[in-house]
Formats: sequence, structure tokens, C-alpha cells
Amino acid sequence: MRLFTAVDLDDVVRRAIGVEQRRLASGIDPDGRLKWIDPNRLHVTLVFLGEVADADAARIVELMTSDIDAPPFEVVFGHLGVFPPRGVPRALWLGIGEGARELGGLERLVKERLRPVALRLEERPLSAHLTLARWRSARRSDRARALAMDGQAVIARTRIGHVTLYRSRLSSSGPTYTALARATLRSCLPLSS
Repeated sequence: MRLFTAVDLDDVVRRAIGVEQRRLASGIDPDGRLKWIDPNRLHVTLVFLGEVADADAARIVELMTSDIDAPPFEVVFGHLGVFPPRGVPRALWLGIGEGARELGGLERLVKERLRPVALRLEERPLSAHLTLARWRSARRSDRARALAMDGQAVIARTRIGHVTLYRSRLSSSGPTYTALARATLRSCLPLSS
């Protein structure tokens, strides 16, 4: 089964991001070349595990039900960006300012926890972001047009208090996510850098 861990967004954040998506769509997507992510499916991926054997998945579920020794923290969503960093853009994302360092620390803690079972973890550092849309077809000029819409304002903020392990199923109508386990953040200790 296909698994990943993520931090969830509350309904207030999802509504605020939906408003931002509509603002952006009116300014940069008049011809409908962007496929906008449903705000109800938005999350910040921490660790993507990919396809996992059922036996390993059961162990991962077990590992992700224990508390994580890290304090809850706040995340602030704000600036716009596009992937890849050069050339024709493929994805439009909302960046994370405050809380990005803590998310990176949390990602490291989750990787340490899962490493005995999940042997193929990405080693590159977390690039914390929220994908808002993907281009169906893009031109180089779409990058500048999208980035010009960046209002540099805080779009939303939320408190992160747990990490969820999800199963992802892909279909022609889009992915569906099923929560399999939740690890609560509990500690007075700062996240390690």
C-alpha cells in the first residue's frame, strides 16, 4: 500500500486557503490550465514512504500510534512559489514561514522512528510547502505571472499537534487519503536541529 505521513490542516485554514486559491485563479488561470487541489485534500507531507508491503505497513501503523517527543508549534502559510525552480512550472505552492524549522525537526524525528521499517526514505531536507495547483500545460511566462500574484501576506496559521499516517489511493478522479494512525506531539523539549 502507498503511505505517507503529514501534518493536517484545520477547517479554518482550509477555508482561508480556498479563498486564496480563488483569488489566484482569477488572476493567473483565466484559461483553466491549472488543476486546483481541493482544500479538503490539502496537507503538508512530512515523509513519503511510497509503496510498502502489508507486513511493513502494519509495523509502521504501530510505530505511528506512539506520542512524539516534541512540543506542538505554530505554522504560518504565506508566500507563493513554483516547482521546479527554473524552466516551465509544474506546481504552484504556498510556502511556510514561521514553523518551517520545527517542521524540519519533526520530519527528522518521524524518519528516525520509521527508519527500521522504511529503508528507502528520502535523504534530502524537507521543503515545507502546500501544493495549491498543478499546471496541465504551462509556459515559461506562467512562472512570472504566478509569482507576481504573491501578496506577501499571511494567508493562514495553524497549530500543529500531531502527525498522521495516511494511505493514499490514486484514481482518475484524484487521490483519496485514509488516516491509519496518529502520533501526538507531547513534550516541553525543543525539537533538535
